[in-house]
Amino acid sequence: MDKVLSFHQGTLPLLISMPHAGLRLSPVVKAGLVEPAQSLPDTDWHIPRLYDFARGLGASIVSAEYSRFVIDLNRPDDDKPLYIGATTGLYPATLFNGEPLFKAGKEPSAEERAEYLEKIWRPYHETIRSELARLKAQFGYALLWDAHSIRSHVPHLFEGKLPDFNLGTFNGASCDAQLAGRLEAVCGEARGYSHVLNGRFKGGHITRHYGDPANDIHAVQLELAQSTYMEEVEPFTYREDLAQPTQQVLEQLLSAVLAWGETRYLR
Repeated sequence: MDKVLSFHQGTLPLLISMPHAGLRLSPVVKAGLVEPAQSLPDTDWHIPRLYDFARGLGASIVSAEYSRFVIDLNRPDDDKPLYIGATTGLYPATLFNGEPLFKAGKEPSAEERAEYLEKIWRPYHETIRSELARLKAQFGYALLWDAHSIRSHVPHLFEGKLPDFNLGTFNGASCDAQLAGRLEAVCGEARGYSHVLNGRFKGGHITRHYGDPANDIHAVQLELAQSTYMEEVEPFTYREDLAQPTQQVLEQLLSAVLAWGETRYLR
């Protein structure tokens, strides 16, 4: 594999993870995708651009280069399901609408998937693990923000329209309750936006695995409705008029995370 991730090391105890922003495909996956999948519709589109302000806040940032259609970095390496009902696995077999992802007989082999696990999944998770360890060693605590987005209507996965800001803390297990409350307050004050805490999206493997409040590592997932910053249909155009006010809320959320950490640990 060539470059499998991008990493920027920041100056404050916050790491932002972007596991579904990648667009690269392995040759086997590219050749095997059905026509509707070739535009990579289930990508977390433009997430690095949407969070481009975060470097200025001092955050560390890790972003995937390969598409989730190759391997899903937000699933455990044993591929145990994270949600009851319709979902996608470590090696996705369907699109979000439930249709097959690959042409019949064109799925990657077990050997190819094992290579994706070793050369794409493991380096991404080692980067998260090592950076959280560095942050905790330097600051005494670490904050993890797992950044996602999804179409606001995906009937196969959830009913109706998704709220704009979907915060996930694995039902309170991945971060301190006061931090979650602070984030809910920010969302509640954001006029024109809806939000929910631990609704349909409670946090995937990254949030659940690395969030460890008892050991001063606090993790939050944000699943953002794509209608808040882009066109949700191909060619998935970034909308600056929508994105700019949404970025302001995102910056308030990340600033609240950092401020909570300072209050909790540095007083």
